[in-house]
Amino acid sequence: MQYFVVMIDYGRRGREAVVDPEITRRQVVSRIASGEYQNISFIHEIAENSVEDVTEAILAEAALPMIAPDEVDLQAIRLDHARDLSKHERT
Repeated sequence: MQYFVVMIDYGRRGREAVVDPEITRRQVVSRIASGEYQNISFIHEIAENSVEDVTEAILAEAALPMIAPDEVDLQAIRLDHARDLSKHERT
């Protein structure tokens, strides 16, 4: 049996591992390219008794650069958004 584990990082809200034995490599690439999977920490391919980190290869197939989790400041993004919303409320 072969399947993929896609770890998605939600910042302060935690992480989520998406594990679906039915999904193929092509479908993982498609979901990344479409934006369905974002903020990916890693992608592991599980086959029989081995685990392989295929993050860079799959992100390259999806033509998306890998962003390290420490480069993303989700709190700052959220505060910027709140500030922008308050500007529109004042006018």
